[in-house]
Amino acid sequence: MTASRPAAAENFAAAPVNQRRATLALIALSVSAFTFVTAENLPGGLLTLIAPDLGRSTSEIGFLVTAYAAVVVLASLPLSRLTRRFPRRYVLGATTAVCAIGSLWSAFAVGYADLMAARMFTALGQALFWSAVTPAAASLFAPAVRGKMIARLTIGNSLGPVLGVPLGTWVGQQTSWRTAFLLFSAVSLAVCLLMVAAMPDVTPEQGGTARGTDPSMRRFVVLMVVTVLLVTGGFMMITFVTQFLLETAGFPDEYLSVLLLAQGVVGVVATIVIGQVLDKQPWRAVLVSLGLLTGALVLLWGLGHVPAVALVGLALFGVGFSAIPPALSFLTMQVAPGATESAAAISSSIFNIGIAGGAALGAWVVAADGVGTVPLFGAVFVLAALAVLATDLLVAARRATARRGPARATPRRPAGCP
Repeated sequence: MTASRPAAAENFAAAPVNQRRATLALIALSVSAFTFVTAENLPGGLLTLIAPDLGRSTSEIGFLVTAYAAVVVLASLPLSRLTRRFPRRYVLGATTAVCAIGSLWSAFAVGYADLMAARMFTALGQALFWSAVTPAAASLFAPAVRGKMIARLTIGNSLGPVLGVPLGTWVGQQTSWRTAFLLFSAVSLAVCLLMVAAMPDVTPEQGGTARGTDPSMRRFVVLMVVTVLLVTGGFMMITFVTQFLLETAGFPDEYLSVLLLAQGVVGVVATIVIGQVLDKQPWRAVLVSLGLLTGALVLLWGLGHVPAVALVGLALFGVGFSAIPPALSFLTMQVAPGATESAAAISSSIFNIGIAGGAALGAWVVAADGVGTVPLFGAVFVLAALAVLATDLLVAARRATARRGPARATPRRPAGCP
């Protein structure tokens, strides 16, 4: 009978989508995520090229990442609410078009201020993109596989800092940093056209992703605290990874792109693996990733001056950090205390607070004590995130045990007791 069907089944039945088209749309969304993450972090890979060309210090070029993230923080929720009545295919297509235009602007920027303005424009597109993309993508698939599909979506996220940035770095080294921005402008334009053509007109309401499946304000707040701490620690390293590899590990310039590309391959594998367990063990997946990320940063700080050890640390860092975005996106969809798009917008803002904080703190550490200390400070933040999450999971487990206790004791009551 229709009235007795599970809610999840009703939600998916309300939005029948051709799976071939849904998969094509998911690929377009993932590539678009890749271009946005790359655009955001590309100055980190090109800072040793941009700085002398514009007559600025590497710390000032690192601030391009910080300012970009600040715009995303401030604009995500307002833009999400402003555009919530528009079809998602056109909203997401428009955001990718903004990325194409902003990257083209960056390629032809005539100075530091002009480049900063181009970055701010691009950031507006990203602010809206992240609030809409996860609910829109999840609405195309059955509830039982949404964790796996979100993981596939976030392959683009994971590839941004560990593949897109190395590719842009390599292109910049072979030609100029402007050519790197020009390349990603062309990619963004192509994926914009593909997205508009492939994305079906399915709303989150039709797909059953408009509201959290297990809403909890407490767990949402914990998730946001964990997010800001781990992203701050992680992006202290990501923003200055090229400088670390050159100055601390001592690798020659020509090896830089290959090293970061290898980290990217490891990150893709990690994202695919976590997709297999995300629907069943999302919280534990984050816990394990945090532990791995902490260990990698400590290793890079302690022995990063040894090239072989730096390679191991870089690989472990790629595994740990690449597993984070899909898990955070999926958990936000679960515990959202209200509309998932609003929760995603808040999560995006928190994530970018971490990016801005990580880039700014990293710049401060580099200026004050050198790039070799960056992993240590990053590890402190990631370890704090691990402690917060572990404490919350322990408290939740004890509460669950306490709730089950009286139920087990009931059969042993005397017959005359109520």
